[in-house]
Amino acid sequence: MEQLRNAFLKARYDLNFSSPLELRIALHPRGVMPPWMARKGLALCAPGFYSFRPRNGSGFVPGRFHTNMTVYDQLQTDLRHTPRLWLVTGVAGFIGSHLLETLLRLNQRVVGLDNFEAGKRANLDQVRTLVAPAQWAAFRFIEGDIADPAACQAACAGVDVVLHHAALGSVPRSIAEPLASHRANVTGFLQMLLAAREAGVKRFVYASSSAVYGDHPGLPKVEEKVGRVLSPYAATKAMNEVYADVCARAYGIECIGLRYFNVFGPRQDPDGAYAAVIPKWIAAMLRREPVRINGDGETSRDFCYVANVVQANLLAGTTPSEEAINQVYNIAVGERTTLNELFQLLQTGLRQRDASLPEQQPVYQDFRPGDVRHSHADIGKAARRLGYAPTHRIGAGLEVAFDWYRANLG
Repeated sequence: MEQLRNAFLKARYDLNFSSPLELRIALHPRGVMPPWMARKGLALCAPGFYSFRPRNGSGFVPGRFHTNMTVYDQLQTDLRHTPRLWLVTGVAGFIGSHLLETLLRLNQRVVGLDNFEAGKRANLDQVRTLVAPAQWAAFRFIEGDIADPAACQAACAGVDVVLHHAALGSVPRSIAEPLASHRANVTGFLQMLLAAREAGVKRFVYASSSAVYGDHPGLPKVEEKVGRVLSPYAATKAMNEVYADVCARAYGIECIGLRYFNVFGPRQDPDGAYAAVIPKWIAAMLRREPVRINGDGETSRDFCYVANVVQANLLAGTTPSEEAINQVYNIAVGERTTLNELFQLLQTGLRQRDASLPEQQPVYQDFRPGDVRHSHADIGKAARRLGYAPTHRIGAGLEVAFDWYRANLG
């Protein structure tokens, strides 16, 4: 309300209010109009809208008033006063734990499902330290496998929105273990989707991947133009999109797919053969080990900080727009960074914080099978239909994450 008051006073009441203005802020949760608004000639005309009385006094003009509040800002305000029950699958994973943290901070109730094949109990422990005890009490955890129908049914009971992130990631892992990837990413996906349908869940948001673009050469990537997939992992994500579209048509469940582009941030695993590049390289630099680049380093990616992904999930899970549902969206920043540029960003950022770290040159090795050469997202569709507006470019995301990386990966 204070933001509305300040914005209104800045507008100065001597303006001509004969034309509608736009009000893009959250309505007071109880729909109460404070006295100062009445004195200034405002009235409540409908949930979410106010109107102004023109200077001639001829009734109220419904309208909207511009502030700097984004769609996501307004959504967070709304959610704090209207709790839902959310299911986060893969809740102990990197992205899943960030979804859990944000939802609990917004006073939501959350069910989490994970079998700890890829997720970590430590991620849940860390979230517990970051939220209030009353917020943590609103979380119920189920240890189970998404390929198990009983586990899926138990997790979906009473849920309003599913955020499905349980999967086996990694292109190389899918090449080495295609059946395991299929079981988790396709069989498990369909089991969860059908359980959500049977439980009467209204909205099913799921993690897809930029890998579905395959060998299509166009840049930036737009949702309608895909090529042939280049790995079993990409094939599983493409199949998720097919099943989501079919189930939306056959059963009426609302589905939204989010094609992620190289997400990074705290709690991302740096170890193992299938670790993502940013935590893996930071861990190597902190341990004073060589950094290895697949190929010539001119491969490029659209790196996306995890807070942007959380935003996209909450927008997708709550949008009332009919044109926004049963769609897939690119979730990224809309910028390309080569691996050589990434190496310099990481090394510079870490050495600014610890001058004792040695300056090094990367070690180049063969290109990795199944990798696409360039990845760059057009995020216009997500911006138009969901109100998606990424808050962190790669530099800003790294600045937020460096301290966590140093504390946990060294």
